[in-house]
Amino acid sequence: MGLGTMGMTVAYGAPVEQDSIATIRRAHELGVTLFDTAEIYGLGTGSSEQLLGRAVKDFRDEVLLATKFGYDLSDPAKLWNALDSRPEHIREVTENSLRHLGTDYIDVLYQHRVDPDVPIEEVAGAVGDLIEEGKVRYFGLSEAGPDTIRRAHATFPVSVLQTEYSVFERAVETDVLPVVRELGIGFVPYSPLGRGFLTSAVKPAADYPADDMRRHDDRWQPGTYEKNAAAVRDLAALADSKGIAVTQLALAWLLAQGDHIVPIPGMRSPHRLEENVTSAQVTLTADDLARIKEILPHGAAGSRYNEAIMPEWH
Repeated sequence: MGLGTMGMTVAYGAPVEQDSIATIRRAHELGVTLFDTAEIYGLGTGSSEQLLGRAVKDFRDEVLLATKFGYDLSDPAKLWNALDSRPEHIREVTENSLRHLGTDYIDVLYQHRVDPDVPIEEVAGAVGDLIEEGKVRYFGLSEAGPDTIRRAHATFPVSVLQTEYSVFERAVETDVLPVVRELGIGFVPYSPLGRGFLTSAVKPAADYPADDMRRHDDRWQPGTYEKNAAAVRDLAALADSKGIAVTQLALAWLLAQGDHIVPIPGMRSPHRLEENVTSAQVTLTADDLARIKEILPHGAAGSRYNEAIMPEWH
């Protein structure tokens, strides 16, 4: 089990830094070794990487730090819409990330989103150069399709792919997971708890503050919310029968999909962290897996991203 840190600085309401740092440090105590951030999570300020760097400074060499490049952050009004994976920009971002994280090497450097204006071979080559220089250890992709994965891997080995995957979001099962299994690439599911829907604290979109992405997420809107909430109630009933939380059921389901899968749930509370980490000790039977598939045969109702809010995240 890894730990995602996006929500510690953006997207899920006002963060509390001391709680986030305490959560990261407690994760290390519990044996978590993969910590995920990105340049853009700081909205151009570097705050997400800086927070993570401060939190792990006393045990940096005992953990893996993953961060991402791929956006043009020069215009604050276009933060989530402007892509830039030019080799010279990758190098610039990497130097910034090293400084923000307070480290001299990045364990996993991901291309955050595929840039249609830059051939993936050039991207792979640029990251490969950074690996040869010792500034990066492993090359990763995020939200890449099968053809892009194959082309990148043929240029420089791709170690890991990060894409949304959960009992709520199953699109990768059709053509992406078979490719990463074939090529021996690890898989890191982000939003493994459906951005918080697969918890006991979910509420309708209108009940979230304006700066919370769930206020605009299609899965929380009237019509889809009710269907998804009903599915979560059924999942919770199954979890109750096993003496676990619905979050633990959802994470155990992901872990049951293969040894190459390492989810990165995000949280700000050490208490939630401890609950999630123990999901790795949960064993699901064939009957449990069949019941989950019966409840959510194709994932959640509603689209992954609101086109009007975040069209580039597809």
